[in-house]
Order: sequence, then structure tokens, then C-alpha cells
Amino acid sequence: MTKNRNIINSSFWTLCMMGFFAILSSTMSKSPVLKPFSLSLGTPTDWTGIVASASTIPGILVSLPVASLSDIYGRKKFVLIAGLIFASAPFLYLLVTVWWQLILVRFYHGFATAIFMPIAEASIAELFPTKRGERISLFASVTYIGRIIAPTLGGYILFATGNNFHTLYLCVAIVGVTALIMALPFLKESKQVMSTKQHDNTVVNFKKIFHGWRTVIYTHGVLPVSLVQASLYYVYGSAEFFLAGYLPEVAKLNEFSTGIIITSIIGIAIFARPYMGRISDKVGRRIPIILGCLISAVPMMVIPFVTSFWILLLLALVFGV
Repeated sequence: MTKNRNIINSSFWTLCMMGFFAILSSTMSKSPVLKPFSLSLGTPTDWTGIVASASTIPGILVSLPVASLSDIYGRKKFVLIAGLIFASAPFLYLLVTVWWQLILVRFYHGFATAIFMPIAEASIAELFPTKRGERISLFASVTYIGRIIAPTLGGYILFATGNNFHTLYLCVAIVGVTALIMALPFLKESKQVMSTKQHDNTVVNFKKIFHGWRTVIYTHGVLPVSLVQASLYYVYGSAEFFLAGYLPEVAKLNEFSTGIIITSIIGIAIFARPYMGRISDKVGRRIPIILGCLISAVPMMVIPFVTSFWILLLLALVFGV
């Protein structure tokens, strides 16, 4: 029993470490480097948004079905696929010579996170059926640390190397390969820890999958909250990408300062999240959601008229809350 528990804990922390390096790598590849890198390739202005959003399309396409498919075919195969993409995608940035190639690389890179995150959370829920909320939250916190560090670290590398994009993406590649290496212990764990999936009755399994999707869609309150969250992610993604251009070009901030401001948005969000959850437990979900939407709109309206580092940092903190 003790040995089995040790294997389970080892699998969990292996996923956490893989998640840390994977998210650090994927976030460094876009923030704050993606905007200046795309402009250096001569990307037309009306295509810069496509460059930014290309990596999110795989999340829409595969996040839901891949989690369901892993229920049938097992988690480890998908963790390995995600790890291989995390490790290989950064090297492709080094080969990009024209702007449209960057869209293809970003699209390919997006599959890594789209596959890994739902599979990792499903694996943790399977490993800890009675503590899945606690363990998934801990896993999310570890990945958020990587997300926090990435913009500042990426900005510093750009600042220190004089905007040498190849050096930065080489660093991203090293971190991505590290994520794959971190996955190897998880892939080698005993089959008795992760349940073995059967390929028989595939038609029945797929019917169950579609039934589960239908149940979620028609559950009262799921779609409105999902649309609100999607809108906020849209705003955050847009802000993260275009701030990487606005701050150095208009506000005349260096890459390191740009990274600090972008990092602050994520950092304050992580710090405030538990408190906001506690407040929503007391007053309900509707009021915090509405207030959050209203508060997040204010900085977005003010930022285009501000160039001071400290005021921009304050607005970023307000937006993050």
C-alpha cells in the first residue's frame, strides 16, 4: 500500500514538474517576444492577430475530444504526444524566415498545451479520486508559476541579447526538451497505477462521450459562464499580445519592463483568485462575475492614453484582479 502511494505521489509531482517547464516554454515563446518577432518578419498589420491566435485554435479543436479519447485509449500516449510537441516546436521557430511560416509553427505548438492540460488534470483526478480538487489546484498553481516567470524571463533574455530572437527561442527549446524529459518517469510508472483502457466496445464508448457533451451543454448556467470566461480570455489574449508591441513602441519601455508589466497581470490574478473564490462562496457567483467584467474593462480603456511605467503597472494589476 505504501509503495503504491509513493508511486502515485511520484506520478503527480512528475506531472507538476512537466507542467511547470511546459507552460514556461510555451508562454516564453509568445510573451513578450511574439509581437516584435512577427513584425521583424514583415507580418502585415491585419495578420498580426492571426499570428497571435493561431496557437489557440488547437485548443478549440482538440481539448474536449482528447480528454474523452484518453478515457478510452489511456493517458500516457497523449502525455507523450504533448511532450514531443513541447520539445520539437521551439526548434521550428529557428527555421522561420517568412511571416506565414510563423502562423503554421504557432498552430503546431498550440497542440501541446491543448493536449497536455486536460490530460494532466484527468490523470490527477484518476490518481486522487477523493482529493482531486485539491491536487488539480496544486497542479494549476505549479503551472502558473511557470506562466508568471515566462514574460519577465523572456523579456530579460531579449533585453540582454539585444533582441536576438534566435537566442530566446533556443532557450525556449531547452525548456521544452526539459518538459519532455520530466514526462519520462510518468510514462514508465507501473500500469497498475493508471487504469488500463480497453479498446473493445468502442462504439458504446463514443456514444457515452457524446452523451456527456450533450449533458454539459444543456446544464443550466454552464453556457453563460463559459461565454463570459471566453470573453475574458479573448480580452486577456489580445492585451498580452498587443501590449508587447505598445509598451516598447509607444510607451518606449525596454523589453525587461515590458515583461514585468505582462507578468504582473498573471501574478496578481493568481494571488487574488483564492480570495475571489472565498468571496463568491459568501455572496454568490453573479456579483463577482459582473464586477470582474466591469473592473477589467476600465484598464483596457485607459492604457492607450498612458505611457508611464508605474501607471501602466498599476493598470495591469487592476486588470489582473
